[in-house]
Parts: sequence; C-alpha cells; structure tokens
Amino acid sequence: MMHIRLANQDDVQALYGLAKDFATSFEVNESTFPHLLERVLADPNAYLAVAEDADIIGYVLGFDHYTFFANGRVAWVEEITVRADQRRSGIGWRLMQAFEAWAQTREARLVALATRRAASFYQAIGYEESATYFRKLL
Repeated sequence: MMHIRLANQDDVQALYGLAKDFATSFEVNESTFPHLLERVLADPNAYLAVAEDADIIGYVLGFDHYTFFANGRVAWVEEITVRADQRRSGIGWRLMQAFEAWAQTREARLVALATRRAASFYQAIGYEESATYFRKLL
C-alpha cells in the first residue's frame, strides 16, 4: 500500500532516478546529488517527502520563507514528480496534500509553484493561475 513519508539519505538512488527523469532544463549531476540531498535534509525550511509502495514512486520538494506581500510565510513547491507508470493514480495529489499539511504547520499563508506541463492537474486540486514565471540563468 502506498504511503507518504519524509525522505532520508537512504533514498538517494531512488530520488536521483526520479529527479533525472523530472529535469528538463538542467542535467541532474549524479556526483553532486548525494551532497545536495544532505543539504536539503538539513535545511529547517525544506520539506522533502516520498511516495513509497514497494519502491519510491514519487517525491515533493519545497521550501517556505517569509514575505511582505502575504504578511507571513509562503510555501513554494520546487519539484514534484511521480514515476511515469504511476501517474494519474492520486499519488501527486497525496504528495501535494502532505506538502500543504506541512505548510500549515509552518503557518504559511499560501502554497505556490510554477509548472509547464501540469496546469490541469493543479487546477483540478484547487489551485488557480496567479502569475507569469520568469527566470534568468546565472
């Protein structure tokens, strides 16, 4: 039975495989991945959870921070992915519910994210379009 749990360092290979498949703009570097995972796990403002059945089949990674515009904390989903053969089975929704529950414990005023490929998924679970996303590579 699938369940959501906090990630740990033992999840490094499964998370790397999912992150590699998730990334479209960057190449996930296998040699730096374990160090980055260690840093994320140590960050008190980070949330990293995995969906696990017999194997890890998805994850959500997000952070929260203070803002002026929201009069407090905002939680931001950086990455969420579900293994391709497990999509459309409620796993992404469960990962988002877990992230939202964490954000509420942090007294976040809102949850936000950017997406290119999954707008209909987020609309179906109650999110609304709010802004245009811009970036500049450094």
